[in-house]
Amino acid sequence: MSITLVNPKELPAIELYHQVAVATGSRTVYIAGQVSWDADGKTVGAGDLAAQIAQSYRNVGIALAEVGATFADVAKLTVYVVDWTPDKMGAFVEGLSRVAAELGVAPVAPGTLIGVAALSDPDHLVEVEAIAVLD
Repeated sequence: MSITLVNPKELPAIELYHQVAVATGSRTVYIAGQVSWDADGKTVGAGDLAAQIAQSYRNVGIALAEVGATFADVAKLTVYVVDWTPDKMGAFVEGLSRVAAELGVAPVAPGTLIGVAALSDPDHLVEVEAIAVLD
């Protein structure tokens, strides 16, 4: 395993992710921002933040699998959410929990959530990008 996740004692432990990832592998994989498209390019979960988060994470998983990686190899996740406000955290956690249970993984690498005005398609509410490291 090329990623070790750490929560320093001096920083708060966040349930959704770890504060630090130590990567010791030799190949770095950059996954482009994934939105809630299905294989045909149709938006999944129009207007439903939880559904779009779940589909976006599924798509990250598909991209990782294509290069022989899994969420265990992810060193960093960045999530962009349109018109983010703290009251959307429930839908965010719901979507993340849904896909984690479905995929049997816990995507807990260090993460950053960024509120944005818009994404490339007005139907998209979320975009997720990842950096993974492989041996």
